Amino acid sequence: MHAAPDFIYLASQSPRRSQLLEQLGVRHALLLPDDEEDSEALEVVLRNEAPKTYVQRVTALKLQAAQQRLVRRNLQPAPILCADTTVAMGQTIFGKPEHAEDAKRMLRALSNRPHRVLTAIAIGMGDQYAAACSESWVTFAELNEADIEAFVASGEPMGKAGAYAVQGRAAAHIAHMSGSYSGIMGLPLYETAQALRSLGFRL
Repeated sequence: MHAAPDFIYLASQSPRRSQLLEQLGVRHALLLPDDEEDSEALEVVLRNEAPKTYVQRVTALKLQAAQQRLVRRNLQPAPILCADTTVAMGQTIFGKPEHAEDAKRMLRALSNRPHRVLTAIAIGMGDQYAAACSESWVTFAELNEADIEAFVASGEPMGKAGAYAVQGRAAAHIAHMSGSYSGIMGLPLYETAQALRSLGFRL
């Protein structure tokens, strides 16, 4: 009987997810894609796909890719954690902006209207699997064109679902939020802790 691993793999390039795992006291190693892997292709939205279905499907695909990566690199077995965050208004998914004008379009749409932030997690170890999805609500105050121009010029919206990061400059414009703050950041800590415990990982 092998001792259970005392660390996990995090298959995410997000420094925020790494910081959040540190907050839980979870030792982790990064398991990032190879250069030849097309990670962006996993995030393509299917026609008429509901936001929650989308974020859960993408997270499961990320986990499959990471499990194959672990085998290919002949690494020590340990739980692998994957996550994906999306912003949605109704059934419309706001992914990562393609360019500055796209970021401005998203921010105009989100201005003064509540939207959902969905973060799905999936953890796999061998044939064991645990998954969860956190749903939170965020409302920006009214954003005028000067606010949007300045925010986009800062560069912060690029690479972020919905064109903002709750822990960044966007916080100055968020009037209300409910749900999981860590989930809005990109890794819901309660759900992650529960999933790890369900796989026998000691926190």
